[in-house]
Amino acid sequence: MLMKQIIKWGHQHPKELFKIDGIGAIISAVLLGFVLVHFEELFGIPKSTLYFLALLPCFFACYDFYCYFRVDKKLKYFLKGIAFVNLSYCFLSIGLTFYHKNSVTALGWVYIFAESFIVILLAVLELKIAESQNI
Repeated sequence: MLMKQIIKWGHQHPKELFKIDGIGAIISAVLLGFVLVHFEELFGIPKSTLYFLALLPCFFACYDFYCYFRVDKKLKYFLKGIAFVNLSYCFLSIGLTFYHKNSVTALGWVYIFAESFIVILLAVLELKIAESQNI
């Protein structure tokens, strides 16, 4: 029921998805690039990996806010674009975590999977909205 309400809201406000995505990207960048790096031993993810993963959402946020403020036509294609990038980012994050599996702690795994879960949900929503109407 909740998902149907969210999808209905997304149909009515498709540009808002870019704002939500952009804010989420900024939160990810801050957490990865400023917070988690100070607790490397707690999460077990090397600083260089955290900085790399923090840099990518900065680009995503630029794309999101550009779309939010400047794009008025063919939103469908821009939503599909950010959804694809979000999904790719999740696979990259999980892949890098597996690459460093010997050092990543349980808390590190929880963070990466929690962030990926949220981002995947948003990407699926973006794809559903993009596919279901001519925006």
